[in-house]
Amino acid sequence: MKKLFIFASAAILACACGKNDDTVITSGDLTLSIDKNMHYKVESSAEGAKEYFADGQYNRASQLLQTMVTTMKGSEKGQEALYLFGLCNYYSGNYEMATSIFRKYYQTYPKGIYAEDAYFHSGLSLMKEAPEARLDQTPTYEAVTEFQNFIERYPYSERREIAMQHIFTLQDLLVEKEYLSAKLYYDLGSYTMNCAYGGSNYEACVVTAQNALRDFPYATAERREELSIMILRAKYNLAEESVDKKQVTRYRDCVDEYYAFVNDFPESKYLKEAEKIFTKSQDFVKKYAPKDEMVD
Repeated sequence: MKKLFIFASAAILACACGKNDDTVITSGDLTLSIDKNMHYKVESSAEGAKEYFADGQYNRASQLLQTMVTTMKGSEKGQEALYLFGLCNYYSGNYEMATSIFRKYYQTYPKGIYAEDAYFHSGLSLMKEAPEARLDQTPTYEAVTEFQNFIERYPYSERREIAMQHIFTLQDLLVEKEYLSAKLYYDLGSYTMNCAYGGSNYEACVVTAQNALRDFPYATAERREELSIMILRAKYNLAEESVDKKQVTRYRDCVDEYYAFVNDFPESKYLKEAEKIFTKSQDFVKKYAPKDEMVD
């Protein structure tokens, strides 16, 4: 009866794995054992899965590994099966599933032999899902967090520098997202239909660009320069459109912003434009500001 049960179980697994895997099962790559409580477990199908994995047949390997993940849970082979299952999905381009599997690995086996690699590949999987800058960047933020967690957990890892470089690359994408948002506000300019709660597009541009400079201090010099000149332009346009009682204050703000800009980018390609904004702003303040508030 026991032999009959083993044969029947193998047949069931053969159907679950698909017709193309019959050779693997019948050749002895897949063996089953049953304990006294009539629980079965896979003893050696890992070798068949490894062969498929080595040949780049990730979908076929996944079919075997998915069964093994449950039946071997808690064992060394179970660790290996779960880790390989994650890699199969990663190399198949199924990054969302890969992330889930790698996270499951390091949560289930926090001190497992593949834990470090699972952490790292979880970050890689999320990074692969990072969309273009105009779209929602939730996966990008998650990838940054995952790599940061990796560095904190494995500060002496050989892949620490690689993880850092990935963080910088992802942050560049986030900066680009903020830059495009700030530019959109700037381009909308005087248009007010989108300002449901009052305020100005130019004010929104300034706030968005300033937040980007503050939140991403390692942004490229070129992108920081673009954000900085946009702030100066937006402040100047805002001053021009302001009511009389706010103009002096806002033109004075332009003067201050000019000094900050030339201090950070003394050789900027936008220097002439910045100087024109400075001159016009300074002239306005000198003409209309109270005598005790004159600009030097």
